[in-house]
Amino acid sequence: MLKPILFPLLMLMTFQLSSCATRVVADGKTETRFGLRYLAKTEVDRVVDSDRAEVMAGLRRVAEKLYKRNPKEWKKSGMPSMEAALDRLFSGRVDFPELEGRREGDAALHAFSPNYHGDRVLGVMAGLLGMVYAAFEHKDDFYILDSLNEQKLYNCARNFEIAIWKMSSTKNANGDLLLLSNELNPNNPNLSFEREFGRVIGLLDFLSQIVADKNGRTVTRFTQSLATAMFLPVGF
Repeated sequence: MLKPILFPLLMLMTFQLSSCATRVVADGKTETRFGLRYLAKTEVDRVVDSDRAEVMAGLRRVAEKLYKRNPKEWKKSGMPSMEAALDRLFSGRVDFPELEGRREGDAALHAFSPNYHGDRVLGVMAGLLGMVYAAFEHKDDFYILDSLNEQKLYNCARNFEIAIWKMSSTKNANGDLLLLSNELNPNNPNLSFEREFGRVIGLLDFLSQIVADKNGRTVTRFTQSLATAMFLPVGF
């Protein structure tokens, strides 16, 4: 008969074997990792993890494109390079001195103000990132007991649509765009910003519907004119 002390050991071994994850590494070989953390994750949790990672990667690509089209902006922050400005923006912090305590929609709106003389890319993207952090409940790893709010995800997606419109329409006193994004010149069009934002919006809407179905709820949908639309609350 097995000694009592062996039972917990056998249980631990069973947990470890059932909580492994296999992935393909750079050389094409497979790598198996073991961890009890996988026992606490549902399929929906893994979808949420992947969705958030893709959203963040998409926003970094947008920020990099904006800095490349508006290189004077990152220089306003005193950063030594564009990469340093990106690292600062995506460091996980939710407040920046130049935004004077503003977050989410207030931060993004401030970046489009004619009286704002700081890094406009940082202002807009910090506002959008704050919305994403709030929509994902300020977590980057999700487990079975974690929950999301479908309305926050939906509102976040709509706010990205408003941000696209503001970037393509807000001008200074001389009639020049405050931030260059899409290029509408028919001889040299560039709609990569809109496509990347569209992909992020699709990810947020997709997850909003999954969360709503999981919770047995529905999303309250809003119809707004982009010309007069205000950023919807996310961190509520």
